[in-house]
Amino acid sequence: MLRTRIIPCLQLIDQALVKTVKFVKYSYIGDPVNTVRIFNELEVDELCFLDIRATVERRLPNLKILTEIANECFMPLSYGGGVRDINVAMKILSIGFEKIVINSAAIENPKLITELAKRSGSQSVIVSIDVKKSLLDGYSVFSHDGTLNTKLNPEEWAKQAEEAGAGELLITSMDKDGTWKGFDIDIIQKISKKSFYTSNCKTVVQAQ
Repeated sequence: MLRTRIIPCLQLIDQALVKTVKFVKYSYIGDPVNTVRIFNELEVDELCFLDIRATVERRLPNLKILTEIANECFMPLSYGGGVRDINVAMKILSIGFEKIVINSAAIENPKLITELAKRSGSQSVIVSIDVKKSLLDGYSVFSHDGTLNTKLNPEEWAKQAEEAGAGELLITSMDKDGTWKGFDIDIIQKISKKSFYTSNCKTVVQAQ
């Protein structure tokens, strides 16, 4: 059994650290570099930074703030947001990040998962999956910061991402986001049963 890892997922909007509630409301909570210093002292296992509006606003990742974060951080780092091609991903890896998180771009172009895995290894590729419950207790995958219902089945998409080369999955419940009501255990179990009993792909769950 894999050891439980503590991986804070920190949300950015460009250079500001924010916190959302159900992917709709967000509030400013601090400076990302100062926050890194706090987590250095707490000795967490990894840090994950997600620029939640980069794709919707068609922005490239802010390499300046990411460089500052990488220079300050003592633990492994992952980043997602606005990564739409291999060249952008490699720039982020070159400044000190170990893993790339892709969400909307992976849905639009699953071959990007495979290309990233071939260039930098599956261990550096995280596919983020944002899920929301339907009225009939089913689930659907959303992209573009929760604004677009892709109609994809989460279990099937997780399996496809795994087969394409993802080394980890980041599962986020839109219904639980920012509510402090814990995990959506149901969807975690469904995805785990579908995809991971016979694979090397790891599941990372974003706590709420």
